[in-house]
Amino acid sequence: MLETKVLKLLKGDALDENEELCDFTLADQNEACAAKGVIPIGPSDYVPIIKSTVTYIVLVVLVNSDDEVLMMQEAKSTCAGQWYLPAGRVEPGEDLHEAVKRECLEETGLEMELDTLLLVEVASKAWFRFILTGNIIGGRLKTPGQADRESLQAKWIKNISEVTLRSNDILPLIERGRAYCTHIKNKIRHQWHPRVLPAVKAHKKLLLRLLICAKEKSGNKLNVLVSEKTEAHLPMCEINHNRNLHSTLRKFMTEIFGADVAPHKPHGVLSVEHCGKPETTNDGFCLSLLVTFQSPLEDVFPIGKYNWTAVSPECADFIKQRTIRNMTVPLKVIC
Repeated sequence: MLETKVLKLLKGDALDENEELCDFTLADQNEACAAKGVIPIGPSDYVPIIKSTVTYIVLVVLVNSDDEVLMMQEAKSTCAGQWYLPAGRVEPGEDLHEAVKRECLEETGLEMELDTLLLVEVASKAWFRFILTGNIIGGRLKTPGQADRESLQAKWIKNISEVTLRSNDILPLIERGRAYCTHIKNKIRHQWHPRVLPAVKAHKKLLLRLLICAKEKSGNKLNVLVSEKTEAHLPMCEINHNRNLHSTLRKFMTEIFGADVAPHKPHGVLSVEHCGKPETTNDGFCLSLLVTFQSPLEDVFPIGKYNWTAVSPECADFIKQRTIRNMTVPLKVIC
């Protein structure tokens, strides 16, 4: 069962787990703060609600065969005339797939199909941006004569320096999108992570799931950390929306391994689970992250209900492949 779950995560699929398996809830985190004499910075009963208590942004990087990037000219009064990638907020009742396709159509006039996530960005105050790429499958490029409140026009642009950008934050996103498309064009797809698209699965909370791995010094076997709270599952905690994600990860690792947790490396995102339906009811999501220890398993001691479980050589090889550069979806934490 464990290896089945691990392999599903490595494919970007959703796991059939409910939120009652959460090992470190906001209530637990606040209780831990209070025990140390620290005032909690957020409520224990936080509920993510789109356009109210949580913000999801979708942004798409589309590159054609001439290495041109699809861009739109802003219509908003605060940045009218400036250029940006097609992007916008997820609306209530939408999943991430629906939101990015809608934004692309509204702002550029073009219909698209999704290929993969390129990057996930996270900031405090429950702000998340999902950067995706894909292919154009229809529609007509929006002209100045079709300008509306969504955009003034859209163009395929080769040299980004020739236009005035709304923000330079999209430059590394364009670079990553072009790098991915180059890999596809040159048929070296194996040098990039597998296609990972948001899995449509309902969540009521903001959750972080960890695939934590360590190798035995004796026997050289790779082990995965398992929580045995109620039933065996991969460790999962609730994200504190008032802190950055690094803080949540650090506190959860300390909860699992103690204050002297050994050096470890978060590699990147394996999967994103989100649904958004019914409206205002399931506006949470679950982010699964791959973490490996640099120290051997014999020097890493989980506390309490957590235990190491060895996986088969085949499963270990799949995990090892994902620790290589570009083999997970990058997670950028904006402080």
